[in-house]
Amino acid sequence: MGMDLDTGKKKKKGVGTPEMNVTPLVDVVLVLLIIFMVVMPMMHAKFWIHVPPKPDETAEQAPPDPDALQPIVVTVNAQGHIQINQDVFPDDVFPRRLRGMLVARNERKVYFDAADNVRFERAMEVMDLARGGGAAHIAVMTESLH
Repeated sequence: MGMDLDTGKKKKKGVGTPEMNVTPLVDVVLVLLIIFMVVMPMMHAKFWIHVPPKPDETAEQAPPDPDALQPIVVTVNAQGHIQINQDVFPDDVFPRRLRGMLVARNERKVYFDAADNVRFERAMEVMDLARGGGAAHIAVMTESLH
């Protein structure tokens, strides 16, 4: 049994020493280096926001206005009288009362309902008064809200 040691004296023909091609490895490393150089400044970017202070837990909060909780329903009854949520108002007081109710709300929406026998002109007149009272949106009801 013999062992073949490469002493460098004999060279076998057709057998070369394997070499590793490092060019693709260097390309990948350089691309990763460029990516990290671009991303790192973005990771350290700072921005300032102003957070409102935490509300005082001990401070007593006022209960919400009851007018702000229920929807505003403007109704023209069979006699042609204007009602806001079952309260009857004359034509000259109605816009001021409606404006006062809408001030407490984020959304100035009014639901409008009229009795079946109310004349169209009267219904349009009340809608115009509601618009003059500050209603931005008037939704005509076909059914009851409740």
